[in-house]
Amino acid sequence: MKLYLKGAKCYTKKCPFERRPTPPGQHGIRRRKMSEYGVQLREKQKVRRVYGVLERQFKHYFETAEARPGVTGENLLRLLETRLDNVVFRMGFASSRAQARQLVTHGHFAVNGRATNVPSYRIREGDRVDVRDGSRKGEYFKNVTDSLRGAQRPDWLSVDADKLSGSVTALPARDQMPLELNEQLVVEYYSR
Repeated sequence: MKLYLKGAKCYTKKCPFERRPTPPGQHGIRRRKMSEYGVQLREKQKVRRVYGVLERQFKHYFETAEARPGVTGENLLRLLETRLDNVVFRMGFASSRAQARQLVTHGHFAVNGRATNVPSYRIREGDRVDVRDGSRKGEYFKNVTDSLRGAQRPDWLSVDADKLSGSVTALPARDQMPLELNEQLVVEYYSR
């Protein structure tokens, strides 16, 4: 499945997934039926890869989601969606989550007026994410202003393109997370 990990490149014909539809190697695709465990594992790995989270951190997110009231799978996706690097990506400041992670790590963003360089920082409802004053003068953020005006973003975020800032108006619901992920398989994987 195409995970759109390369940003704008995934929407063109140069996408690595479309150039090589079969796995590398002489024999290509095997025709074996995948076990139930294999399907669950593949879905967990897909979610991890989409959000760029390592295994130990992902397991911690799952345990936190399980401890919260409500549906565990939705809680897990909500925790992953409200990471700072993902919020920066969803707001349109970056073309991919990897690029958003790098921008956050380099210290270009402030949350509620405080400089933050931790990609896994958990954003809460009402938090404000701004591009720092020193970074606004950079060539990258001068070019981003134009693309922010026409960008599509989820309903739970609001962005002011002129001020290079945005805020979280509400926590995302499952229907506001436009990913083709089956979080129930991830819950079943960890419930073994």
